[in-house]
Parts: sequence; structure tokens; C-alpha cells
Amino acid sequence: MRLLHDLGKIHATFDDPNLVSRAGLVPVMALAQRAGLAGLADEHVRIGRRCGVNAQVKVACVVAGMIGGADSIDDLGLLRHGAMPALFGGVRAPSALGSFLRSFTWGNVLQLEKVSRLVLAELARRAPLLPGKDAVAFVDIDSMQKRVYGHAKQGAAFGFTKIQGKALLVRGLNALAATISTPLGAPVIAATRLRGGNAASCRGAASFAGAAVRTARATGCSGTLVARADSAFYSAAFTSAVRAAGAFFSVTVQMNPHVKAAIAAIGEDAWTPIKYPRAIWDDQLARWVSDAQVAEVKYTAFTSTDQPITARLIVRRVKDLTRADGQGELFPLWRYHAVFTDSPFVLLQAEEHHRDHAQVEQVFADLADGPLAHLPSGSFPANAAWLACAAISHNLLRAAGSLASLACAKARGATLRRDLIDVAARTARHGHGHITLHLPDGWHREQDWISLFEAACEPPAQAA
Repeated sequence: MRLLHDLGKIHATFDDPNLVSRAGLVPVMALAQRAGLAGLADEHVRIGRRCGVNAQVKVACVVAGMIGGADSIDDLGLLRHGAMPALFGGVRAPSALGSFLRSFTWGNVLQLEKVSRLVLAELARRAPLLPGKDAVAFVDIDSMQKRVYGHAKQGAAFGFTKIQGKALLVRGLNALAATISTPLGAPVIAATRLRGGNAASCRGAASFAGAAVRTARATGCSGTLVARADSAFYSAAFTSAVRAAGAFFSVTVQMNPHVKAAIAAIGEDAWTPIKYPRAIWDDQLARWVSDAQVAEVKYTAFTSTDQPITARLIVRRVKDLTRADGQGELFPLWRYHAVFTDSPFVLLQAEEHHRDHAQVEQVFADLADGPLAHLPSGSFPANAAWLACAAISHNLLRAAGSLASLACAKARGATLRRDLIDVAARTARHGHGHITLHLPDGWHREQDWISLFEAACEPPAQAA
């Protein structure tokens, strides 16, 4: 690929008032409008401070900026260019939106998180977000230590995170998130909560899990629902809360002496060999594992508390190959990974489903590659509100992708922004109040974009 003109004959000027660089915001924000984002923000978010007015406009602006690629408050200025005022009303300056976010209290953050849950439920009714949700769905809960910089960040503290398989102390804030997914659909974000950087993963997880399960039911997940989590959430409070909310649990077990004794009691004839069609990464062995053995045994956990729970202990074992080079194997040594679950699935299904819990890490990676690249404010409630808006933008992008095509339904957020959102267009007025978007000829996602536009912007059906 090369330029067809001499460099001295190429000129550029920013002077066209009829161009927009992100025409994909039109169908996506039309979808947000139909899901009632502005109305729900106006109804539920009541900020008492002077700069907290017009929540219905400013929340939509922050979400639209994130969908367009903003990862800081200054980046929200991308909404103010070219013909954007001809397409959208109420666009606010980044300074006004920053003051709005800093007006949040913790109670206002909880109000915004409620708006996020209600918008997700409405999006699930208007788009095929979670195919197969009436059969089986999963709620995945995990936390992420988000590194922050600067001395004025409220709540910043050192907490553990994993980088390339190694546990490190990182100064930042801790984001707790719950996602909903099905075997056929990409995950959406059911709930978020920002905590101080030194917060343990399990802090507040019981009530958080119950709320996430109720949100999953509100989105139409009427079939079998399993809440999955790693060993940081292995507790009587967490598993009891999931059961009380009407779901099954599947939690990685901490290898305490009681669990080790239960594993040791499993007979050799109880182990079933399995071969993974795709190798999985073993953090302890630091290698890919393609085969293992699994078994299950009845187990009563949390016997030292007032709420012991009896369910299944599903154990996977792989050979420990960390012995010295050249040393022969007198007898096999094993590494064990245990899961505590009451799910109705058979052994191999339950073990496979629990391994898929790792997809919540992809959601965190997606957010970190988009609106959560930074937590942009020094105010802790402002950053918590930013996280809630990031969840709304993620779910809107997922809904837009599901309306565009099957390929877009599972695409990453960065891919959706590149293919569906960041499309240049020229606006042209005609008739009485009509406007046409002229997009690039030969755009490689033209049919996907048109499918999204027609689904989101077509007039509502007339009542019979």
C-alpha cells in the first residue's frame, strides 16, 4: 500500500461540519434510549450536590463516550466534533462530566448500579444477549486489582494480583464484578462494586452474589443457574447466599486438612481419565496440561460454622512432573484441584463447566482494553461511578453485537468499536426533519452495521 500523490500535494484541514467519526454511536445510543437508560438514571440517581443535576443526560454522555473509546474524563471530548450536535442533544463538556462524577456519594453509586441492572434486564428483552438462557446459565464472580497512579487516589492500597502467573503486590483499587453467560453466548456484566485496594476478594461477596443471581433471573435466565467462583470465595456465607437466591454453586476449594483427608479417601478405582480437546494451563506446574483424572466424593464443608453444607467434592488430579531431570518415577505423584459444588450436572460436565469460569478474566481484559484502562478520578465514589458506567457500556456493546451478526455477538469490545462504532459518516438533511448518514462505500462490516441500525432505529411496531 502506498500513497498515490506526492507528499507536497497532500493537504489536510479540519473544517467539515457535516462529518462524524463515530457513526456507530447512532444505533447503539438508540438502543440505550429504547432500553430506558436516561429515564432510569433520572428516576433513580438523585445527587444532592450542585453539579449533580441532569443525571439522565450526563450518565448517557459518559456511557456514549466509553462506547466511542474514551478511557479518561478528557477523552469524553470525542463527543463534541463535526455533526455530533445534529445527531445528539445534551452533549456536555468533559469538565462538566468530571464535576458530575465527583458529585457522587457512595449512595449515589449504588443508585447507578441499580440503573445498570435494570438496563441489562431491558436489553436482554430487546436483543438476543444470552441465547439458551432458559436452559442453563452461569454467574461468574471474581475481582481484579486495578493499578492506579498518583498520591491523591482515595482508597488506593497494595493488594495481590497475578501477572504472568506470579502473585504480586500492586497499588491500586479492587473491582469486584459478576458476569452472566451461557454456553452459546458471550458474558455480560450483572453487577460491579469498587473496593479499596487492600480489600480481600471475599469481602461483601455473599450479598453481591445474591444480587447477581437475582439480576440473572431478571434477564430471563429461567433454567439451571450456577454461580462459579475461585477459592477466594470459598466460604459458608457465599455458598449459603447463592443457595438462598435460588441458584447452584461451584467454588474452587482451599486445600485445607479436611479437604486433603477427603481426597486421600478416594479409591484408585474411582478415578476417571479424561483427555482435554484443548490443553489447559496449570499455574502450579507452569505448563500446559492435556490429560488428567477426575473423581467425586460426598463432602460436608464448613463444619466449624453454624451452617455446614453437604454437597459434592469434584477433584481433578494431574501428574506432578516437577521432579529432577533424569530421575525415574518409582510411583506417580499428583497435584490435586478440588471444586465444591451442588450443581445437577454429571461429573465430567460439572468439572468442565467450572473450568469455564476463567472467561470472567476475558471480561476484565476487555474492560482494561477499553473504559477501565484508567480509574480517572481522585475521588473514590467518582471511580466507582465510572466502573458502573463501564458495565453499562459493555452491555450495550454486547447487545449491539448480538443484533449485528453471529460473529459480532462474541467479538471483543475493541473489535466492536473498530468495526461498528468507529465508522466515519457524512450527514445530509432532506425533507422535514429527515437526516441520512452517508457511510464509506465498501466498508468491510457494512451488512453487520446495517443489521444493527435497522434493529435499533426502525420505528416501533404499531399496536394492533
